[in-house]
Amino acid sequence: MRILQIVPSISLVYGGPSQMVIGLSTALAAQNIDVTILTTDSNGDAGQPPLDVPLDRPVRQNGYQIRYFRCSPFRRYKFSLQLLQWLNQHAADFDLAHIHALFSPVTTIAATVARANNLPYILRPLGTLDPADLRKKKQLKKVYVSLLEKRNIARAAGLHFTTTQEAKISERFGLSTKDLVIPLGVNPPENIQNENLANYLQSQGIEVKHPMILFMSRIEPKKGLDLLLPALEQLLAQDIYFQFILAGANPQDPGYEEKIRSKIQNSPLAKFTKITGFVTGEIKTSLLQIADLFVLPSYYENFGIAVAEAMVAGTPVVISDQVHICQDVATAQAGWVGGCKIEDMVTLIKSALQNEAERKRRGLNAKELAKNSYSWQAIATQTIQAYEKIIASK
Repeated sequence: MRILQIVPSISLVYGGPSQMVIGLSTALAAQNIDVTILTTDSNGDAGQPPLDVPLDRPVRQNGYQIRYFRCSPFRRYKFSLQLLQWLNQHAADFDLAHIHALFSPVTTIAATVARANNLPYILRPLGTLDPADLRKKKQLKKVYVSLLEKRNIARAAGLHFTTTQEAKISERFGLSTKDLVIPLGVNPPENIQNENLANYLQSQGIEVKHPMILFMSRIEPKKGLDLLLPALEQLLAQDIYFQFILAGANPQDPGYEEKIRSKIQNSPLAKFTKITGFVTGEIKTSLLQIADLFVLPSYYENFGIAVAEAMVAGTPVVISDQVHICQDVATAQAGWVGGCKIEDMVTLIKSALQNEAERKRRGLNAKELAKNSYSWQAIATQTIQAYEKIIASK
């Protein structure tokens, strides 16, 4: 079975949804599936340099290969004519294309090219069919759907949603395309030596005097920081103390990121907060392991890969009921779930901070939930079964 994974970019700056393609491809290759990723060298907006990757040959790693293509000068749109030309020339060499993203020019046209070459394809919307997301640039998206994306959805072999809730609320524009509900996966973190943890904290000037609350995600409006920051201020006003770590960035909207930094620096939170910027590797793993509580009060989140990463590290979570794995979290008692309200966040975080034993119990539950439900091996098996059915019915 030869499978194409097509995604606008796998740069770290685009966060979990793009990086997920790496995890899926590794897991598929481990089950003897021939996987090729087609992507661009986009690495953010025009001010960012492109990825330093070879463009003249495939990169082989973990049993699969990646083919990078030069992005257009307008890199924020992540478009590559060369990628589409290669797809048109080689589509007959593959059994199926798994296309990750809607409303992105390169994936929109990739679906059209696949269809023209009788190559079945699956579309993963990445939350873009959520009514809340469709309201952004509403008129432009309405035209885009009418001219391009509606036909792609209609002819897709399936729409890949990562949760039942995402599938339930997503817009179909009157179409009846088959739904494939397959979650995302996470890998258990490597254990970081205690001395390395201590050295990292010391290097960042972090003194662990109080329970540590971690926010680790893109700094953008939908993540609910306008709920979280006032909630934390209210807790301080009640003499409930903590160490807050804000880990993340937004190279595509540095203005909003600066607004959040300024808000923290000019509030009582300043002396209790450490802003790390974007983190990865051992630093990211260290923060996930030492945090007492992970928070993500998003207004909408089609899955919430950062939440799953926290849970597999054994950290209990406080999330909104708009993070679509919230039902799993609530059922497993792997954390606390509330509405998108400041008062809900105050109540839940306060409850978590004041009961260390309960935090530890829910942290253990979180780890079990992530291992059992978000294992890449199990997800790869489920994905392969979906692929086989589609290919057999071609």
